Amino acid sequence: MGFEIGPARPGEWDQIVLWAAKEGWNPGRYDAEHFLMQDPKGFLLGRIDGKVVSAISVVDYSPDYAFLGFYLVRPDRRGQGLGIATWKAGMAHAGSRTVGLDGVPDQQDNYRTQGFQSAHTTIRYRGKPNLEYKGVDTDGVVPIEPKHVDLLAALDAAGHPADRHSFAARWAADPRHITRARFQDGELTGYGVLRPANEGWRIGPLLALTPSDAAAVLAALLREAGDTTVSIDIPEPHHVARTLADLHGLAPASRTARMYTGPIRSLQQSLVYGVMSLELG
Repeated sequence: MGFEIGPARPGEWDQIVLWAAKEGWNPGRYDAEHFLMQDPKGFLLGRIDGKVVSAISVVDYSPDYAFLGFYLVRPDRRGQGLGIATWKAGMAHAGSRTVGLDGVPDQQDNYRTQGFQSAHTTIRYRGKPNLEYKGVDTDGVVPIEPKHVDLLAALDAAGHPADRHSFAARWAADPRHITRARFQDGELTGYGVLRPANEGWRIGPLLALTPSDAAAVLAALLREAGDTTVSIDIPEPHHVARTLADLHGLAPASRTARMYTGPIRSLQQSLVYGVMSLELG
């Protein structure tokens, strides 16, 4: 069929973001450009006669860890072996690294056959915020400044299987995103990013040292979103984070499984009230 797999060229990944939107993933409007800057060689496309028919991203974060996302095949080309060929090319890019992914329910058994094991469930909470809920003190929550981004990236690294300083800093500093951080006695105690999505807004990440810090940042972000649909992806074991979402009128909408092929470094999982992105971990 003349099927070839190679890195995405400038502008091509926008088409994959549209595919993801049709699958109901609701990607952020500006996610693609951030993703591609992290590891351009990890964004692979399958083409037949020059036309894109499949995709996968496998982003190498460190010598020990990579994250897989955007595993898609054009609907009219499914069942022809193109997906597994694209998958193998992506996994080859990761090499010997432990690979993570967030798997939708109907694909989790397939991922297990490829060596992935479930770590926990992630729940997407979604809805229009309850703007009448006033039970949160937002003192100390401020818009970020350039001098803050290194602190934010360090907090991100504490809750992620690999350091991704440049990516986290760019993500937080993007002027099209709304980033709020909380400081207590001059110390960063939490931050979150609100970004426009295909539908409404998405929050990610939301990281905080304490429940009160998380509550303050979340309330500030939801007030920025106003009367618009908001989504946030919360690790199911984090009961406090789920309670905060409930209090603000957000409800469970879908579930994925965080899965890994091997060990990851020790994380401060209590920091993670909302993951940055199901596509990039």
